[in-house]
Amino acid sequence: MNAEEIPQILTILKEGEMTLRGQFVHGSNYTFLTTIVRGDIEYRAVYKPVRGEQPLWDFPPGTLSGREVAAYLVSESLGWQLVPPTVYRRKAPLGAGSVQLYIEHDPEYHYFSFTPEDRQRLRPVVLFDLVVNNADRKGGHILIDESNHLWLIDHGICFHVEDKLRTVIWDFAGEPIPADLLNDLTRLLNEIEQNGDLVQRLKPFLSIAEINAMARRTRRLIKNGC
Repeated sequence: MNAEEIPQILTILKEGEMTLRGQFVHGSNYTFLTTIVRGDIEYRAVYKPVRGEQPLWDFPPGTLSGREVAAYLVSESLGWQLVPPTVYRRKAPLGAGSVQLYIEHDPEYHYFSFTPEDRQRLRPVVLFDLVVNNADRKGGHILIDESNHLWLIDHGICFHVEDKLRTVIWDFAGEPIPADLLNDLTRLLNEIEQNGDLVQRLKPFLSIAEINAMARRTRRLIKNGC
């Protein structure tokens, strides 16, 4: 997809006619494959209803779907386009929840089977997980589509105020952060500190304490430089 398509995708995900097509059975929370149609345009999407979330002791109940949307907003603010277009939809077959564009991919090709060249593409992934405090980065959550674009999925348990990083990716530990990625992090931090548009868009999904904790993590990354 190109940047010009994204507003249309977001609108259709939020407003199109949704039909359940199947259920993903290997996750902890209820997750469904859907088709969403508006006019003559149809997309496949992943729907995670709030009512299907299993309670966790360390995350507020009913917030995981919103965190999926927050991850998309942060990815877009960084300019990295890592998370597929994601919206929060209140009217859906099983009630409110997150709706994310389904990415066509080879499920057998993931972090543990990537070529060395594709492994080298993961520096932004590592930084993104540090910024959003991802507590569940599995190898199968990293997809490469038919156009060779790299995508990240499953961000329901991110953004906790306490350090919760849990990830399989340690390839770049201790490396200096490349200058272009450091510039992106600096821009993100400025946006948060200035209480900019990103913060207003995150407020329906994250607490102020969680947004401030993300700023602290980003500031620490920039200061450390690695």
